[in-house]
Amino acid sequence: MDYGAALLNRLPLVGRRNFGLRQLLARLSYLPRDQLDQIVAAYDFSAAAHEGQKRLSGEPYITHPVTVASILAQLNLDWQTIAAALLHDVIEDTPTAKAEIQARFGAEVAGLVDGVSKLDQLSFTSRAEAQAESFRKMMLAMVADIRVILVKLADRLHNMQTLDAMSTEKQQRIARETLDVYAPIANRLGINTIKTELEDLGFRHAFPLRYRVLDKAVRRAEGNQRQFLRKVEERLKKAVEEAGIAGKVMGRKKHLYSIYRKMLRKKRTLAEIADVFAFRLVMKDVDSCYRALGIVHQLYKPMPGRFKDYIAIPRVNGYQSLHTVLAGPNGIPIEVQIRTEEMDRIAESGIAAHWQYKEADGERGALPPQARAREWLAGISEIQAAADSAEFLEHVKVDLFPDKVYVFTPKGDILRLPRGSTCVDFAYAVHTDVGNCCVAAKINRRLVPLRTALNSGETVEIITARNARPNPAWVSFVVSAKARAAIRQFLKNLQANEARELGRRLLDQSLGDFRSALRKVSGEQMQRLLDELGLNNTNELFEQIGLGERLAPVVAKVLQAGAAAGDAEGAATAAPSRGAPITIAGTEGLVVSYARCCHPLPGDTIMGYLSAGRGVVIHRTTCGNVTEFRKQPHKWIPVTWEAHVDRNFSSEIRVDVENRPGVLAEVAARIGDTGSNIEQVSVDDRLEGTATLVFSIQVRDRIKLAQVIKGIRRMKAVRKVTRTCA
Repeated sequence: MDYGAALLNRLPLVGRRNFGLRQLLARLSYLPRDQLDQIVAAYDFSAAAHEGQKRLSGEPYITHPVTVASILAQLNLDWQTIAAALLHDVIEDTPTAKAEIQARFGAEVAGLVDGVSKLDQLSFTSRAEAQAESFRKMMLAMVADIRVILVKLADRLHNMQTLDAMSTEKQQRIARETLDVYAPIANRLGINTIKTELEDLGFRHAFPLRYRVLDKAVRRAEGNQRQFLRKVEERLKKAVEEAGIAGKVMGRKKHLYSIYRKMLRKKRTLAEIADVFAFRLVMKDVDSCYRALGIVHQLYKPMPGRFKDYIAIPRVNGYQSLHTVLAGPNGIPIEVQIRTEEMDRIAESGIAAHWQYKEADGERGALPPQARAREWLAGISEIQAAADSAEFLEHVKVDLFPDKVYVFTPKGDILRLPRGSTCVDFAYAVHTDVGNCCVAAKINRRLVPLRTALNSGETVEIITARNARPNPAWVSFVVSAKARAAIRQFLKNLQANEARELGRRLLDQSLGDFRSALRKVSGEQMQRLLDELGLNNTNELFEQIGLGERLAPVVAKVLQAGAAAGDAEGAATAAPSRGAPITIAGTEGLVVSYARCCHPLPGDTIMGYLSAGRGVVIHRTTCGNVTEFRKQPHKWIPVTWEAHVDRNFSSEIRVDVENRPGVLAEVAARIGDTGSNIEQVSVDDRLEGTATLVFSIQVRDRIKLAQVIKGIRRMKAVRKVTRTCA
C-alpha cells in the first residue's frame, strides 16, 4: 500500500474530506511523504475557508480547487504548485489574507496563490480595464514564477468543463476569452493536453452550431474511413518492424478546433482538408526518426511542399517533430508525425515537462520548452514597461500566436519571428538597442528597405548608427509585440523630453509679456503654482504646456498675479502672448507638427496652434482653417522660422495636364530632375482631354518648391500648376 492510501486510511473521511481527496492523492504517488502531508493540510485549509460555498452547478466549492489540483497532478508538478491549486481561490473568495497562507505554507505557495488572484480590491473605470489589469498582474507574476500560469490554465480548464451552468451570454464571453488568450498561452508553453481541450471547449461554447455541424461531419467521415485508417496503420507498423526500428505507430483524429481554423484559413470545405486524420510514429532516438521518415516516403509518395523538420528547427514553444503529408491509397492525403519518446512527452506537457524530469532525474538544465519560455518571458518584462494594461494585453495577444518565419543572423544563429515580420522586427529581436539605432538592413547581402517582410531561410544583417532613433512610422508595419512596445516606449520618452523643452520656451516667452522670465520666478512662486495645479515638479508643468494641455499665457499670468489655480483654469480667454515669437527649426520632433491642410514650408508666414496632446501644430497664415481656429485666440502663438532650417518638408501641388498616355511619367521625371522626392501621387479629376495630378513631394523651402513648379510649367503637356492650400 502506498503512503497516500495509508494516509487516507488514517484520516476521518467525513464531511469536507470526501470531495475528491482520495483520487487526488492517488495521482500524487510521485511525491514524498512529507509533501503529501502538506497537500492534505492545504486541502483542509481550503475546505474550511470555502465551507458553505457552492458553485453554480450546486456542488460544494471545494470540488473546484481539488479538480484543478488533479489536472496539475497529471502533469507531475511539484507540491507547491498542487498546494497553490488547492488554495488558489482562498484570497479572492474568502476573508483569508495572503499573510495567513504564507505563515502556514511558506512564501512560495503564497506568491503563487496571489499571482492567480484577481484585483477585486481595486477600483477600475470599466470591466475591460479590470480584466486587462488582472491579466497584466497574472502575466507579471508568471515572469517571476511560471507556475502561476500553470495553475491559471488548470483553473480555466475546469471552468470550461463546467461552463454549462452559466448563462449563454457568459458562456460565449468566457469561451472567446479562452480562445483569444488562454489556449494560445498553453500553446506557447507547449502544453498540448490543456491547449487542445481548451480550444475544443471554447469552440463548442463560442460557436455551438458550427461545432455541432463539424463534429457530426467528422464522426461520419471517421466511420466511413475506419477500415482505410486501420489498413494504413498496419502497413506503417509492418514497414517499421521490417526495417528493424523500435517504435510505436498510432492513428489519431485531429481535434475539431484545429480543423475549423484550417478550414477558415484556407477557405476550404471539410472534404478538402488533407489532415483530418493523422498518424504518429514514436521512435527511441533522433536517428530512428529520420530512418522512419525514409521508410514512410518509400511506402507512400510524399506530397511536394508538405514536409517540415521541426527537429532541426523547433517551434517557438520547443515542440520538435518531423511532419510530412503522403499520398495514401486512392490518393487520399495522410499526415504523419515522427518524433522521439522524449519529444512526445514534451509535446504533450511542454514546460511542465521540466518538473517531470526534475522529479525523475534530478535537475537536468533547461529543456527546449523551458528555454523558449524564459526567452518569451524576458520579452514580456520589456513589453510591460512600455504600455498600460490594455495595451499590454493586446501586445501579449499578438505575441502569443505561433511564428512561422525562421531567419538567420550573419553568424548563423536562427531567430524565430511572427509571420509577416519585417527587418525592424528582426532588429528588435536581436536587441532593443539594435532596433532603436537601426538605419538600414541587408537580406542575403542586398540592401532592402527596413519595412521589407522576411521569409524563412533568409540571412538578415542590420546596419546601425550611433545617433539614430526609431521612426514613428515603424509602428504601422512592425508585427512583433516586442518591437511595437519598444518603439512606443522610446517615442513616449522622446515626446516627453521634447514637450518639456518646448513648454519651457513657451512659458518663458509668455512671461516676457509681463517683462519677466523664468529665471526671475522665485522657487516659492513656482511651488505655490505647482501645489495649486496638483503637479509634482516643474517638468510636469513644462510637459503639459508643451503638449498643449495647459496654456502658457494663462500660467504666466498666474505666476505674476499670484492668482489661485482655479482662476487660472477659468481664464480661458487670456490674451495670447505678443512677445518674441517661438522659432521653429524643424528638428523639434514629436511636439511640433505641420498641418497637412496647408503644408507650411520655411519662407511661409506661419502661426502655431496649441493642440491638446499634440503640442504645436504649424499652419500657414493663409490657410483656410486659420479663420476657424481664430475663434480660440488663446490657443494661438506667434512662431517664425529659424534663419537656416536643415531638413525637408512635405508639400503638395496640383498639375492640370493633357489626358494622354505617358504624361504622368513625364511629370514625375521632371520633378525627379529637380532633386525632389515624390512621396505620393494620385489622379484627382479626369475630364475630357484633361486630367489633374496631385503630387505630394519633399522640398527644403519655398524657394525649392518654386523651382519645382517653374520646371513643370515649361512642359508642353502641362496647362496649370498650383500649390494646394485649405
